[in-house]
Amino acid sequence: MIYLRDFRQSGRAPQRGAAAVEFALIATVFFTLLLGIFEFGRFMYLWSSSQEVTRRAAREAVVLWVSQAGTAKNRALFGGASLPAGAEITADKITIQYLNAAGNPASPLPSDPEDNMSACLDMDRVASCIRYVEASVTTQYVPMIGLFAFLAIDLPPSTVTMPAESLGYAPYSY
Repeated sequence: MIYLRDFRQSGRAPQRGAAAVEFALIATVFFTLLLGIFEFGRFMYLWSSSQEVTRRAAREAVVLWVSQAGTAKNRALFGGASLPAGAEITADKITIQYLNAAGNPASPLPSDPEDNMSACLDMDRVASCIRYVEASVTTQYVPMIGLFAFLAIDLPPSTVTMPAESLGYAPYSY
C-alpha cells in the first residue's frame, strides 16, 4: 500500500500532468468559442457593409450616366477594388440596372442624359426612359479561419431602388 508520505519522499505528485490535460480541454473550448465570436462579428460586419455598399452604389448611379457604372461601383467600394476587411464584396458582386417608370429594365437605353430627358417626354419612347436606378449586391460569407469553412453561406441579397436624378445631365457646359 502506498501512503501520502511515500509520494512526498519520492518527490512525485500523484496527479502529475493533470493541469496540462485540464488546460488543453478548457483551452480548446475557449479558443473555439473566441474564434466563433470573431467570425460572427465579421459576418455581421459583412452583412451591414453589403447594405451600405448597395446604398452607395445606387446613390452614385443616379447622378452618373450609364457609361460610368464602373465609376459608381468603385466609389461604392470607397475607391478600392474590394471592401476593406471584406474581400468578398467586389465590383463584380454589384449589379446596377436602369429601370423605366413601370419598373422594367429600360430598353433601349438612351444614348446620353439629354436623350433620356427627351425619351421621358416622348410618349412613344417612354419604355426607354430611365426613371429609377436599382443597385444590388449578392455575395457569400466565407470565414477567415479554416476551422469554420463549413459556415460559408450566401448573404441575403441587398437591393436599393432610387429615383433617377441627373444621370450626369449638365444643362450648361463651362
